[in-house]
Amino acid sequence: MKCGELVDDFELVDQHGAAVKLSGELANGPVVIFFFPRAFTRGCTQESCHFRDLSAEFAALGSRCLGISTDPVERQARFATSNSFDFPLLSDPDRSVAKAFGVARVRPLFNRRSTFVIGTDHRALAVIHDEMNMNKHADEALRVLRGLSDGQR
Repeated sequence: MKCGELVDDFELVDQHGAAVKLSGELANGPVVIFFFPRAFTRGCTQESCHFRDLSAEFAALGSRCLGISTDPVERQARFATSNSFDFPLLSDPDRSVAKAFGVARVRPLFNRRSTFVIGTDHRALAVIHDEMNMNKHADEALRVLRGLSDGQR
């Protein structure tokens, strides 16, 4: 997935077992999708908590964050509860969405740590890859959202 490309609609189950569809989320504003390798690991916890800590800023810009990993729903639920996440953590066990975004690695490796800012027109507005800087994903996504004109939100 590259900037400017259209993002196909998808539906995954969140940590509560509810279906979440990208098009439904985009009806309310831009969406920030962050793929993380595995719940409860040090880097993924740090990255996800940074998104949580900035959630009011994302909301003020009319945006919503969605975390995606291959973890099963039950593990996502424990991860969300233990860290007080106020955003959906989606389970992609067969990596179908990760493959569509180009972040799936060959098993047994986990998905690449990547973030995508998606505009309401289903276009990728930003693609952020960084395996080492856990704060970069949320910080860069906010920078992109702040730079949007009202017509693009």
